[in-house]
Amino acid sequence: MARTNVREMTDGSPMKLVLGFAAPLLFGFLFQQLYAIVDTAIVGRYLGADMLAAVGGTGSVNFLINGFTMGCCSGFAIPIAQTFGARDHTSMRRYVANAVYVCAAISILMGVSTALLCTDILKMMNTPEEILYNSAAYIRIIFAGIPATMLYNMAAGVLRSLGDSKTPVAFLILASLINIVLDLLFIIVFQMGVAGAAIATIISQLISGAGCVLAMVRSFAILRMNTEDRQFRAEYGKKLLLVGAPMGLQYSITAIGSVAIQWAVNGIGVTAVAAVAAAGKLTNFFACVFDALATTMATFAGQNVGAKKLDRVGKGLWAASVIGVVYCLLALLVVLFFGPVLIGLFVDGAENAEVVRMAQQFLTWNASAFTLLLFVNIVRLSIQGMGFTQAAMIAGVFEMFARLGVAMLLVPVLGFDGACMANVAAWIAADVFLFPCFFHVLKKLKLQQAAAM
Repeated sequence: MARTNVREMTDGSPMKLVLGFAAPLLFGFLFQQLYAIVDTAIVGRYLGADMLAAVGGTGSVNFLINGFTMGCCSGFAIPIAQTFGARDHTSMRRYVANAVYVCAAISILMGVSTALLCTDILKMMNTPEEILYNSAAYIRIIFAGIPATMLYNMAAGVLRSLGDSKTPVAFLILASLINIVLDLLFIIVFQMGVAGAAIATIISQLISGAGCVLAMVRSFAILRMNTEDRQFRAEYGKKLLLVGAPMGLQYSITAIGSVAIQWAVNGIGVTAVAAVAAAGKLTNFFACVFDALATTMATFAGQNVGAKKLDRVGKGLWAASVIGVVYCLLALLVVLFFGPVLIGLFVDGAENAEVVRMAQQFLTWNASAFTLLLFVNIVRLSIQGMGFTQAAMIAGVFEMFARLGVAMLLVPVLGFDGACMANVAAWIAADVFLFPCFFHVLKKLKLQQAAAM
């Protein structure tokens, strides 16, 4: 018998709800980053620093393209969360059905076009000639696998909108373990090089996405659709795009700044590219807590806006802030005392001492500003959860211009020291916009609610 495995976040202690929802999300994000770290470590240890640079050098363009698709999926989940919070289950199911159609169209278009253009994109990014071929071999496969990436992100977004943060995590953990096994098999046994790492990633994403879809079909009676629910409806598709496209663009706009920094780092040399690749993987690992809290706030804010309980949105944000700030202090201590040891997971420190030194410098700059990154995540996703995705997108513009400024003004003068300042500058710029924006949109919603009474 199907069960109704959903969680409403419109009643009860915000601190308890935020912790309860974020904990399994965090576990899943940690596993996701763990297999990304293992993936990178296997490449760096078994294929060498140049191959590490080849894979790492694609990170920003990967974020530019896949970030758009993931942002769209996050945006598509917002109307689902809001209609669920309002207990309008018919509209909720129709949003789910139409999100599937829109995702299919986007994923096919993006996958084909970017796979064909990846070499040209890498050349435009000033990718060093000695790693260009392998970078293209890796990212071409990643781009061709965009449909698998969107499958997981859309299915997981639907489940989280209904208050279920555990099911996506369960399949993500399974996929992470499979990815590690396939990495070892394709790279070490079959000697497929960086292409093997990319294929392993796509297969694991496909498995996690298929698992989430299977769970939705078998275990969530609330998602059972009739013929009317499954029809494509232009008004629903339009609403999904109006919410999802700005979130996708927000990721891409933010990524443009990252591409500019990658372009500047590429000009410094392969050693710098390898250092940023290693430090970037560790930064992403530490940022899992921010991702979990931010995803929680998107669902929390969406459900409570739908339920017209606007005061709870601020209380939820405060709870997430307290949890996050405590974590930021602990993470900084870990980086300061154990950073070189962690970087040694990716490269042999004895043979690549300069890579380790530069990676620790980059990582320390990031960790010192983790509190800024925390607020970028939780405030922005709160705004998005309230339905103001276009306003939240502007924060990405602030980040983009900050990184562009560093790439054009500081890196040419300070070299790698300037590149280390890029993320800090971007996070400051975003927060300057996000905090007043949050209070503005919350006030606007309260005025709209009062006028409707």
